[in-house]
Amino acid sequence: MRLKVISFAVLAACHGASWAQSASAASDAGAAAAPQPPAQSAQAQPSNAAQTPTAGTNTVQQDTVIVTGTRTDTKASKSLTPVDVITGQTLQSTGQTNLRDALIQLSPSITKESYAGDAAVLTDALSLHGLTPDHVLVLVNGKRRHTTANIALDGGLNQGSTGVDIDTIPVALIDHIEILRDGASAQYGSDAIAGVINIILKRRTEGGEVQSTTGQTYAGDGLKNQESAVVGLNLFDKGFLDLSAEYARQNHTVRTGADDYFGTFPQGQGFYNPIEGDPSVTRQSFGFNAGYDLTDDVQVYGFGTYAHRDAKAYQNYRPPTVLPEIYPDGFVPQETVSENDFSITAGVKGTDFFGFGWDLSTTYGGDHESFGMFDSANTGLYAAEGYTPTSFHLATISNSQLTNNLDLTRTFQLPVLPAPVTLSFGVEQRRETYTIDAGDPASYLYGGSQALPGLAPVSASDTSRDVIGTYIDLSSHLTSQWQVDLAGRFEHYSDVGDTTNGKISTRYDFTPQVAVRASASTGFRAPSLAEEYYSNINESPASVAGLLAANSAAAKLIGAQALKPEKSTNFNVGLVLNPVENLHAAIDAYQIDIRDRIVEGGTASGAAAIAALQAAGLSVPSTIPDSAVSASYFTNGANTRTRGLDLTATYHTEFGQYGIVDWDLGINFNTTSVTKVATNAAGQPELNSQQIAWLTTSTPKNKIIVGGTWKLDKWGVTLHETRFGSTTSEETYIVGPDAFSTTNFISFKNAARYTTDVEVRYDVTKKFQIAVGANNLFNVYPTKLPYEAQLEGAQYDAFASTIGVNGGFYYLRARYQF
Repeated sequence: MRLKVISFAVLAACHGASWAQSASAASDAGAAAAPQPPAQSAQAQPSNAAQTPTAGTNTVQQDTVIVTGTRTDTKASKSLTPVDVITGQTLQSTGQTNLRDALIQLSPSITKESYAGDAAVLTDALSLHGLTPDHVLVLVNGKRRHTTANIALDGGLNQGSTGVDIDTIPVALIDHIEILRDGASAQYGSDAIAGVINIILKRRTEGGEVQSTTGQTYAGDGLKNQESAVVGLNLFDKGFLDLSAEYARQNHTVRTGADDYFGTFPQGQGFYNPIEGDPSVTRQSFGFNAGYDLTDDVQVYGFGTYAHRDAKAYQNYRPPTVLPEIYPDGFVPQETVSENDFSITAGVKGTDFFGFGWDLSTTYGGDHESFGMFDSANTGLYAAEGYTPTSFHLATISNSQLTNNLDLTRTFQLPVLPAPVTLSFGVEQRRETYTIDAGDPASYLYGGSQALPGLAPVSASDTSRDVIGTYIDLSSHLTSQWQVDLAGRFEHYSDVGDTTNGKISTRYDFTPQVAVRASASTGFRAPSLAEEYYSNINESPASVAGLLAANSAAAKLIGAQALKPEKSTNFNVGLVLNPVENLHAAIDAYQIDIRDRIVEGGTASGAAAIAALQAAGLSVPSTIPDSAVSASYFTNGANTRTRGLDLTATYHTEFGQYGIVDWDLGINFNTTSVTKVATNAAGQPELNSQQIAWLTTSTPKNKIIVGGTWKLDKWGVTLHETRFGSTTSEETYIVGPDAFSTTNFISFKNAARYTTDVEVRYDVTKKFQIAVGANNLFNVYPTKLPYEAQLEGAQYDAFASTIGVNGGFYYLRARYQF
């Protein structure tokens, strides 16, 4: 069985479920806690600003009240399904300057590709339980978050995904994050197959903090800095307003080796191939969270975020022979994105509508991305017309999501049951849009701009769909020790039809020290509008790969069929143990079966690919040999089964004058297999062995996190050792008789690696803290690819979810609380 570790470094201190949390954390279509009584007003709650810097780091607390996956006030340790909690302070104490990378460091259940490639490297996507970003539902204060407009086009597990980019949310505004590691489509709707990440924002009424973090890699590149500020305000003793701003900057990293296609780059002339590494990114983000008591029974609330990001990513080096008239020494194109991301929620809730608690809300969010290219050229245009621009506008891609929710909750007593029954039901209406605007004519005519041609008018689209859903949930204790929750949900999609899903969860506490829990559910994921309508062409100096819209006539020429929703069946069974005081452990086994999984498949090459691309209005440069041209489309190409076992444990120990230590351990065993490969209209398999490997073996066989946090007076030290298990892949030949073959590949094993993360903190005063730390302390790198697979010097498996390619990173942080 393939291994992958699921654990959490901490289950951290959070405040109880105040009305402010419940108001803003009310569920997406009612899947979170019911509204709380108005007596629990924002002003009545203790401020979470009142804590010393060290005290807020890596504090283990199993009594956190959660709002994810439940409609009652349930502690994390008493949940019917596995839910993990990470505080905002713990996130900030990782030294990472974005939220995704902080979660990857803290949670072995969360991974990312080593190098996403092309436009996908400009968006920060994550995976849960070895599934794709599209299988993770992200909520903010319990409300569904919109996805990115940027579709991942390169190979690997993430291919075709448009997951949520959580790095557009200011980390300083986050109170804590709850991660439900169980299927929850019956509670939340589409996308919640792998689980749910619920980001709960702060709701202070006073105080705040400013923080600055700076660091760089051991190699001397990739300088990062982040500045953030957050403040909480009291609204006339009836509410709160939290405001946050954040600035983050990271420089390029380059990890490309010697070129195996063109030979050694002329570094003395200032040129090299820098494609493998992180992009340059500048990001500004702002957010707010607010709540206000209108009357004793009615409260209004709202929250929102806005982020702007400019990013640049190096592409493959072009030698002087490509266009000597303009670039006599060769050139390195850079792809750019200018992105604006926003979301705003407004709601009103109360506690007595014919005996029901109620919550009515509207959320509107979207992502607008403008892609460009500079230091490039259109060689076909130059050959035909004698000129070419060096900068291009490639495309503009936008999406939006408007969601309206009405949730009702009531408890009532049945004489045969020892506890009240909680009844919840509601409706959700959602409208999704997806728009593609073409690039400049010079970016797509005559083969288009080097590195990535722009989108032609034939690829432009303006699509939308409407979704209406309704749910019901019943939860109660059948005996004093036995709890059961039943959920059902129906949704109608205007483009792919109806779906009905259900879930049963149960827990039995034998003693306060031993309990068992289990769940069974069905789920679904509707194809994204991007998967249905996006088409483009991707070009390197040696090859061309085209993606055809799944519903287009061009895609049907090579066997495409209409996309269907994915459907899943989830099982989870767990054992919860508290054998001694301060020791908490849980073991959860899970199985996730996904049918009609949407993948990029149906790959054709040579003359058939060229004909299909031309039918779609996409041109292929004449300099590329027919054998190096391929075309594909998104399809319901496979059924998969993911099985795993999570083990998590935390232990608090006290050593008197020598301080306290919070220990943590997480182990996960995980394996994914393809149980069926679909065939196209011609009867040919939709997936080849490389695509199957991306689905099954690109995530670690195991990932283990073990360590803890020691605290004494003004000092704090956090130390964790992480083991990333091996991955395997089928790599493309770059040279030899099988160069760029879509049937013959090189089998490659990325060996297991260990990384060490350490941070030392000191409280200079009660309000001012400094910290120094290192991620990947001993500068460990992945296994290098074989010579035959190193395209233009790319040394590492870009699609593996392992330790990353940058090596060690050290940082300094300062924080002031007021």
